[in-house]
Amino acid sequence: MSAVDPGTGASENGQGGTILVFLNEVAGGRKLLEATRERVEHGVGEVAVVAPQNQPIAGQIVDRDEVREAAQSRVEVTQAVFREFGIESTGAVMDPDSALALDDAIRAFSPREVLLSCLYETRFGFTRKDLVEWAKQKFDVPITHIAVRIEDDAIRWDVTHTLVVATRTVASTELISRLKSKAADHPQRYTIVSPPSGGISRDEVCQRLARTLAEMYRSDIDATGQPMSPAPLAAVENALEHYRIDEILISTLRGEQSKWLEEGLLDDVRARTDKPVEHVEAGDDVVDPSAPQHEEAPVAVGKEGSG
Repeated sequence: MSAVDPGTGASENGQGGTILVFLNEVAGGRKLLEATRERVEHGVGEVAVVAPQNQPIAGQIVDRDEVREAAQSRVEVTQAVFREFGIESTGAVMDPDSALALDDAIRAFSPREVLLSCLYETRFGFTRKDLVEWAKQKFDVPITHIAVRIEDDAIRWDVTHTLVVATRTVASTELISRLKSKAADHPQRYTIVSPPSGGISRDEVCQRLARTLAEMYRSDIDATGQPMSPAPLAAVENALEHYRIDEILISTLRGEQSKWLEEGLLDDVRARTDKPVEHVEAGDDVVDPSAPQHEEAPVAVGKEGSG
């Protein structure tokens, strides 16, 4: 195996090869995109994106098909984000066990480097082995840990962590403008969840969500996101349980009777948390990244600070 530069993933001769992007429990964010782009620019020939069929960190799923669907969504959203930046990739979903899935993926793709996207400390099995350290000791291929540091949210008081709940409007010009406006006023980290919503398929949600994440990354804004199986209220409750959330932004369709509003989502969320809850009405469009962006952000419908 040729030597690999740990900074760029480039081999000694700078020719071809595959990098394996392994998504364990979480979808990769801006740092993963930057690491992948850097390696492609330095001559990587192919990119493979793989996720094990395990539970997403911000959600409790019982149904086996839904667990697989969540893993598939992690892969598809990541692939779609890569595509926004001109990177084509191959995707796969593998064994529910993280270690077995990583072993299978390395055997299948023979990568020259693995970008392992997981929590800062990820353990597996009865002996609770550290996944990153285990992988570095077991495999000859270089393992680069792209840490997803959820615990950083608990200490970075200079950054506001906003939970964004949006599905049909997730890639709308108005919502993206609002997210950029908030980040311009104060540093933001966005976690975007897209619960099921009538009239739009999971595949379409993945594409729209990827467009929004790409727009955040182009503006140097940290964000992660994933379609979620639970209903909107359950998705919010899961996120509140797993993350340090400072604010919540819920986006619904403008000018139409929203099912989320009909079911009392805003009131239910406000009753369960003392965090500020902002409601933004937006369109059903998908932002065009080549179009000029308006500086004036849409005005939020409402924002309350208590339940």
